[in-house]
Amino acid sequence: MIALSDEIVFFLEKQEHVIVSTLEPSGGIHCSVKGIVGIEKEGKVFLIDLYFGRTFQNLKRNPAITITSVDGHRFVGYALSGKARIVEREKIRDSIIAAWEERVIRRISQRMLRDIKEESRAAHHPESMFPHPQYLIEIDVKKITDLAPAHLKKPEE
Repeated sequence: MIALSDEIVFFLEKQEHVIVSTLEPSGGIHCSVKGIVGIEKEGKVFLIDLYFGRTFQNLKRNPAITITSVDGHRFVGYALSGKARIVEREKIRDSIIAAWEERVIRRISQRMLRDIKEESRAAHHPESMFPHPQYLIEIDVKKITDLAPAHLKKPEE
């Protein structure tokens, strides 16, 4: 595991989701969107998965994983690569489920506030139809790639 800097932890905590890349049996890359529900500075990231889909099947065969998140406005981002471990629903800590539920409520609230501000009305709120989490993806980070263009990176001290 590789430790995560305060800057990376803060960046990831602000993200609503990350792009998760896993390896298909054919060697191709499968990408999906997952929500972060926890970060440990020592080098662990926790993602909730709502479905037993291709990500789940790929991780059962090969635990290699990369999560990617970018802020296009600030032109910064990170790709964290490592090894994933699947945690069954029954073994997910209550605090992680509570964090996920809090994020869902926050997203619905933000969507409703935006609708009020813009005097529009969403036909539906997709977050309100999320199924219960099926399993947790626990990632041991082995490599961090800073995705910012070289001329925008802070000089190393």
